[in-house]
Amino acid sequence: MQQETSLKSNHKNPHNMKKLILSAAILLGGLSMNAATSVVTNSVISVNIQDEYTEITADAVPAAVKSTVEKSFVGSKLEKAWKNAKDEYKLEISKEGKKYTFFTDASGNIIKK
Repeated sequence: MQQETSLKSNHKNPHNMKKLILSAAILLGGLSMNAATSVVTNSVISVNIQDEYTEITADAVPAAVKSTVEKSFVGSKLEKAWKNAKDEYKLEISKEGKKYTFFTDASGNIIKK
């Protein structure tokens, strides 16, 4: 009789294995749901002291610069404009709900910044 008991205890109970697998699945599922709800925010702040720009009206932007906007960014709208002491322009345009910023000189040539 004692021998039968020891044989039974050596066999893995399939019911216990199901519980173990279910517990592992619940634990991993909970961890992955927690990871999915994490919010990541990135902020970029840049300051160029030597190139201080002053906001200007769209009417104050030279025709050559406006022409560059119209030709290079067809269908876009000039939202904001800034000018620095070197007669360089920082322009913010919008197209299809997205905003873009780029720079030009007074002749409308695009400058890399």
